[in-house]
Amino acid sequence: MKDGFIKAAAITPDILVGDVTYNTEKILEGMKQAQNIGAKLAVFPELCLTGYTCGDLFLQESLLKNVFCGIQKILSASKGMDMIVIIGFPFFLRNSLYNVAAVIHEGVILGIVPKQHIPNYSEFYEGRHFSKPSVGYETIQIEALGTAGTDILFGTNLLFQAENVPEFVLGIEICEDLWMPVPPSCLHALVGATVIANLSASNEITGKDIYRHELVSNQSARLVSGYIYADAGEGESSTDLVFAGHNLIAENGTMLTETVRFQNSMAYSEIDLGRLISERKRMGTFESLPPHNTNYRIQPFSFTEKNNTTLTRNYSPTPFVPQNTADRNRRCNEILNIQAMGLKKRLAHTHCTNAVIGISGGLDSTLALLVTVKAFDMLGIDRSGILAVTMPCFGTTDRTYQNACELTKTLGATLKEIPIHEAVLLHFRDIGQNKDVHDITYENAQARQRTLILMDLANQLNGLVIGTGDMSELALGWATYNGDHMSMYGVNSSIPKTLVRYLVLYYAETSTETKLHDILTDILDTPVSPELLPPKDGEISQKTEDIVGPYELHDFYLYYLMRFGYSPTKIYRLASYTFAGTYDSRTICHWLRTFYRRFFSQQFKRSCLPDGPKVGSVALSPRGDWRMPSDASVSLWMKELDKLEEEL
Repeated sequence: MKDGFIKAAAITPDILVGDVTYNTEKILEGMKQAQNIGAKLAVFPELCLTGYTCGDLFLQESLLKNVFCGIQKILSASKGMDMIVIIGFPFFLRNSLYNVAAVIHEGVILGIVPKQHIPNYSEFYEGRHFSKPSVGYETIQIEALGTAGTDILFGTNLLFQAENVPEFVLGIEICEDLWMPVPPSCLHALVGATVIANLSASNEITGKDIYRHELVSNQSARLVSGYIYADAGEGESSTDLVFAGHNLIAENGTMLTETVRFQNSMAYSEIDLGRLISERKRMGTFESLPPHNTNYRIQPFSFTEKNNTTLTRNYSPTPFVPQNTADRNRRCNEILNIQAMGLKKRLAHTHCTNAVIGISGGLDSTLALLVTVKAFDMLGIDRSGILAVTMPCFGTTDRTYQNACELTKTLGATLKEIPIHEAVLLHFRDIGQNKDVHDITYENAQARQRTLILMDLANQLNGLVIGTGDMSELALGWATYNGDHMSMYGVNSSIPKTLVRYLVLYYAETSTETKLHDILTDILDTPVSPELLPPKDGEISQKTEDIVGPYELHDFYLYYLMRFGYSPTKIYRLASYTFAGTYDSRTICHWLRTFYRRFFSQQFKRSCLPDGPKVGSVALSPRGDWRMPSDASVSLWMKELDKLEEEL
């Protein structure tokens, strides 16, 4: 938990309806199972101590008395587990019977929370036995537990917060509470709950599992919370109803895990509390209500140990790219449309029927050309109005040159070749640059010469220069200031490098033209390079990832820095976990240092970016998502990396 995660488990024990002794033993087994995987939160189903389907047996004195025997055993067993355990049972208080959840930690009941919405329709007859509680909370004593004189909190408006993990604030709701127009968890979250536990006994009918899955996922998204749903299993199946033990754990709209139905089992995963807090910080519309204004009580407790949580959840090595092929194809189609629609509006607004693109045979310029073609088609403008300019110089290879030319011709755009060798050499003579010194001036002079040509051609044609640079390059500052850094509209400005590849791949795979497919496939196989240094034996000699590092790492770093504001230590840990077997710890740390150094030092380039369409939740536009001083110091982040490297 030192790293901001908490492992939670939703457990469906085998039970016998009405047999409290048997059920208690099975709950204790579930608690040990949860402890063995390192869980700090174990949630059991609704009324699991007696069984949900007891019916009129809930009115029997023997059943209710035995409940407290079971609770005493659970309290005793919980000592030394350092785990929050939540148990459902029927509770008789002042002439009323309530359907409640007890929140237990280290042999102590932190509080008892009653179910607020009592269903009494279709197959549910809870109103026959259980009362609806009043809103609020009070302190009570339970003599049957042998704790006379000890106050126990009882009520609907209770939250439970770990003092030594303050990001963990737990709220409770029970089954039907979630299915209401305004579930209790909504108010819990506004008062500060980051995790919601739901004790449920939801019987199965056709299609209900899909609805339940969406309900839990959507509620976790609406609340920006973790949501643990523990469901009753086959032991409850009696008379006319069947229960399937459908346990789910969701986090801010993402289903982390769920169990296979019709098998009593345990779902477990790690909830990223830091991610939830970061998201709430970012959302200025996420309200905060003081507990005292809402008659809430936040009950404190402390975990005994705070260790790093062993991770089992899945983290994609390409967070910008969906792992599922169908989802990825849908996303690619959507993004291409967003890019093209943005450019379409700019062309229509400026009354431009011409566009100018520097085409290199690389991925970025290929994507920009494909998007421009799509925008022209949307406007009904002839593709010949797209001027694709290839400007070979010292580093251009035959492979990229041929691909640039063939791609342009195949798409029906106009191709123009302007070699820039002589112009660059003349410029070198003017400024006193030795052409044999392959330094940054040698490289950037070529990039600026190309931009000069594109801008002037656009003036001649009354057209727009379409930018080709992507978001990963902008994050690292891997762009020549006022060279490829500049354009009149940057269609790729919020597309990370790892996503560029899949967009071009999607275009290739959905193309009905064999020649276009083959050209795009070869471009996809070409190493990423600015081609500013002379080739060796006709092959690309300057490979970007050899210089700045693997883009899959940098895009991973960028996502978690921008989207959730994670610290270097946390990003390093997630990267080490995600890329285990691909990169070792020192490599990950080395490129993480490079990322932070470049990200901070190159903000001045991002502060004056051309317009470009936002396509995802991470973007670097200085007019929208990212407003950072150009001269901000990176020292705090570097000191944390220094400490991390010392530990390594």
